[in-house]
Amino acid sequence: MLVRRSLVTLVALAAATTLAACGPPADDNSSSNNDSGGVDAKTATSAEDFGGMDALVKAAEAEGKLNVIALPPDWANYGNIIKAFEDKYDIDITSDQPDGASQDEINAATQLAGSDRAPDVFDLGQSVALANTEMFAPYQVETFGDIPAEFKDPNGAWVNDYGGFMSVGYNSNEVPDITSLDDLLGSDFKGKVALNGDPTAAGAAFSGVVMASVANGGSADDIKPGVDFFAKLNDAGNFLPVDPTSATIESGQTPVVIDWDYLNAAESAKVDGWKVWVPEDAPIAGYYFQAINADAPHPAAARLWEEFLYSDEGQNLWLAGGARPVRADAMVEAGTIDKTLYDALPEVSGTPVIPTNEQTEAMAAYLADNWAKAVG
Repeated sequence: MLVRRSLVTLVALAAATTLAACGPPADDNSSSNNDSGGVDAKTATSAEDFGGMDALVKAAEAEGKLNVIALPPDWANYGNIIKAFEDKYDIDITSDQPDGASQDEINAATQLAGSDRAPDVFDLGQSVALANTEMFAPYQVETFGDIPAEFKDPNGAWVNDYGGFMSVGYNSNEVPDITSLDDLLGSDFKGKVALNGDPTAAGAAFSGVVMASVANGGSADDIKPGVDFFAKLNDAGNFLPVDPTSATIESGQTPVVIDWDYLNAAESAKVDGWKVWVPEDAPIAGYYFQAINADAPHPAAARLWEEFLYSDEGQNLWLAGGARPVRADAMVEAGTIDKTLYDALPEVSGTPVIPTNEQTEAMAAYLADNWAKAVG
């Protein structure tokens, strides 16, 4: 089966189980001084609580700042998204730890809690997001109704934002063409295969191990074959203990990278011979999770950021980065999607595997106990 459409559509095609909703965190921050027009921005659950979008914009611009974290400029077009937000509103964005992992976001929020340096918003992999829902402030953007129930907490504590497929990117001038994951175990790949992060902390790496599991007889209910695959890769001397970045790819330090297709595809325009392969027997699909830090130092700006990301403008900006925005189906129906970009999404063969929240939590627990033993 060839797929070129949104992951919302893919859930129906794959007959995936509805994701379990996580309840919103308790409101224990009622003493916040971030009031606007008599409304405490930290407890606002929609733009209506401010008196509408114009009032939310006014409150956010009065704060004048927004802290984001772990958003590389070349990840799903985040560099242009940040610039577009700053250009649209009178708000300065501080982007901390751009090459950080999902767990780094949570760690920073914990360590900087109560300070004006804490992250205002999160963009998290599924396993880290589900383990930390008590840190999220519920909020429903104006386009909340466009997002199917499977892709959001019913109160808006988290909402899926953009997604793609797990892939293998490689420099075909350095290694042979890849037709199966088992190829990576060969001598031609010695010291050349990198995984984007630690799967116990980074969403991309987590999904890379799921891909290896499904390709080796496992499933979204059994990640052990994926851990075993990376143990073999490590024993063969082929696994690189390096977190790949655009710099390591372009320098040749990481000639083979297991990562999301939209990130690997971005390198094709920069690196001669760079190819992207999605295994037909293991097309792993997934979304990232967007959330507001309940302890956000700039709570109105955090909420305006979410409104921007889920607007037609924000969703098309993710699409421009090769990612599949969560509102794609609704935007197609409304005629507001960038059709040229949407039609250019790569086709993917096979039946997509989309882990449910319950499966993700179980796999994360197994990784926590076994990953370091396998590759340590």
